[in-house]
Amino acid sequence: MNTNTPAESVDTNAAASTPAQAPQAQQPQEAAPAAPVPAAAPAQGQSARSLLKQLQQEYPAFRDCLPLSIGIDKQLLARMPGLDKKVMRAALGIHTGSMRYLRAMEKAKTRHDLDGTAGAEVPEAHRLHAKEQLQQRFKKEAERKKAEREAAQEEENNRKRQEKLQALASKFSKN
Repeated sequence: MNTNTPAESVDTNAAASTPAQAPQAQQPQEAAPAAPVPAAAPAQGQSARSLLKQLQQEYPAFRDCLPLSIGIDKQLLARMPGLDKKVMRAALGIHTGSMRYLRAMEKAKTRHDLDGTAGAEVPEAHRLHAKEQLQQRFKKEAERKKAEREAAQEEENNRKRQEKLQALASKFSKN
């Protein structure tokens, strides 16, 4: 059984407040913990998607989906010590594999650091790679949709076939 009072629950779990705890959060002594978490203090056990959301909120290069400079991982580790490298790599993979990022890379001329400052030029090979990735995705999506249409058509044909068989069976079973 939980022996914490509602006030103690709010103090120990400030980030996980519920609507029932909202009136307590209006007290002056509890308003301070609601301050935004600084970039230097990433949450332990953070998922790649939540880290990516945090990066998008804090850094223009992620928010505006700009082509990232080579070695952006080192910049992130310098600004966010204690960041789990596996989670960071997964978040970077999600970001750089997104359709939005690949479209930006396809047309990009320069790469950008975390603050959005232009840096090195994007080589033509990198633009071509992004274009190929997009083409592969579009092709896979078209194949998936075609397979769905064919499966739906086959299902419809089977349904019609069953209806005809039932009509024939009912017709000849009456005699």
